Amino acid sequence: MTVIRDNLLDLITSREATVGVIGMGYVGLPLALVFCEAGFTAIGFDIDPEKTTSLNRGESYIKHIGPERVATCRATQRFSATTDFFRLAACDAVLICVPTPLGRHREPDLSFVLNTTREVAAHLRPGQLVVLESTTYPGTTDEEMLPILVATGLETPRDFFLAFSPEREDPGNPDFDTRTIPKVVGGVNTDSTAVAAALYAQALDEVVPVSHSRVAEAGKLLENIYRSVNIALVNELKMTFDRMDIDMWEVIEAAKTKPFGFQAFYPGPGLGGHCIPLDPFYLSWKASEYGMWTRFIDLAGEINTRMPDWVVNKTVDALNAAGKSIKDARVLVLGLSYKADIDDDRESPSYEIIELLRERGADVGYCDPYFPVMPAKRRYQLELESVPLSAGEFSKYDVLVLATAHREFANPALYLSTKLVVDTRHVVSADWGPMVVRA
Repeated sequence: MTVIRDNLLDLITSREATVGVIGMGYVGLPLALVFCEAGFTAIGFDIDPEKTTSLNRGESYIKHIGPERVATCRATQRFSATTDFFRLAACDAVLICVPTPLGRHREPDLSFVLNTTREVAAHLRPGQLVVLESTTYPGTTDEEMLPILVATGLETPRDFFLAFSPEREDPGNPDFDTRTIPKVVGGVNTDSTAVAAALYAQALDEVVPVSHSRVAEAGKLLENIYRSVNIALVNELKMTFDRMDIDMWEVIEAAKTKPFGFQAFYPGPGLGGHCIPLDPFYLSWKASEYGMWTRFIDLAGEINTRMPDWVVNKTVDALNAAGKSIKDARVLVLGLSYKADIDDDRESPSYEIIELLRERGADVGYCDPYFPVMPAKRRYQLELESVPLSAGEFSKYDVLVLATAHREFANPALYLSTKLVVDTRHVVSADWGPMVVRA
């Protein structure tokens, strides 16, 4: 055991270890690049040949990850991408960055994690480190993954090492990136924690070891539940203050002048991104196994998931006040991304808003400079193309629904001939010309 651990630590500290990253998405790709930039050989694994081909050409399909980073890593000959999972055997560390979605009834869907673990197990050899980065419920690493890996006849920590280290990506954040965000690491045993922490410490600025993988899993859930509950709070207050004819945005600006005891959260049209809309329900599902009912999580989820309905109802009311019906009204939704200035539409509430408007009989289009063509989603097959970003195009619609605060939408000239805007992000001013309804 000690020899295998020490040999792997020597490879890590000398940066001679080969790091494999499974999943070349918003989490896996920057992680692989960071290890390459730190001097490691990094192999990116993905089942999508278009992604691997693009990366091997030195191109990037994620806007905030510049192609120059990929091209530079390719030029060093330390980074490559592949769909050939047989190459996992050549990796000293295997980092798993795959989706953890919810099923139809908000139950955890671990199919991507478990299928990937089986693939890793098929190529597992002594002296390897396996780390899960996908957000999940406490116990996934040691209860779900570990039995698959030890079924090979190998044991941890005698033969291999297993840990959980939650991703903390925030796409488009100018202040923090993969390298500078502190990295929490917890192994299924102390040796696994030590090896995983040593690996990340070679490429990232700060590593935070914890006592066990379950602590690391729970910590990531706490981060996202904290945000979900507080966003639900301001969304509920937004709807309440709307009835009182009080501007929620002005309330927040007043409250945040307090220099202690308050952190500003902002309302919106619903939750988006891969984390906050999904991850809290991983804990609520797991908690039920222990006879516990996480009422804060469930209530926050109920409030946040009904926000697209609120936006659509406000749009209907605004059109009625302007003497128009939602049926056959021309509605333009501004923004598909779940947050401003990125090309990430995972779980974006814009899709549900568009679908709900269509169900009411509206003729719906969208505008998003980051998505010229609307991507096909698991739940939505809307097959639309973005309309041009221009005042002339905007003027053709009865109402604009601003769902994403892209900086491109903050141009007053776009709204000079617009009749009505339902603004969910507090971007458009009535001084710009149109009637503005906050939603």
